[in-house]
Amino acid sequence: MATETPPPAKPPASLPSTEEFTEVQQSAEFGELRRAHRSFAFPLTIAFAAWYLLYVLLSNYAGDFMGTKVVGNINVALVLGLAQFLTTFLIAWWYARHAAAKLDPRAEAIKSRMEGGA
Repeated sequence: MATETPPPAKPPASLPSTEEFTEVQQSAEFGELRRAHRSFAFPLTIAFAAWYLLYVLLSNYAGDFMGTKVVGNINVALVLGLAQFLTTFLIAWWYARHAAAKLDPRAEAIKSRMEGGA
């Protein structure tokens, strides 16, 4: 019992040429898009990597500190370990907001122009 895929609703748009891709890549608008992405992603990546490295170093070299009880059997190591998860989700949420507000509109404008819609 083979099923056939129905044909696409509309024919696929022709792809831009290599020259058109190069032209867009060198445009000021694309440069602004890259800067907006990098100015957000790079500092947060460095900050999170430093935070993670601090956790690892504390775990290896500050055992007494990490073993300090906070409440009951919950110690500093557990609190900081759970904070790693929390910061991961917060950064993902923050990036999604940043992308929706600043990156996606610029990228969509470039995409529609490349596809011949503008």
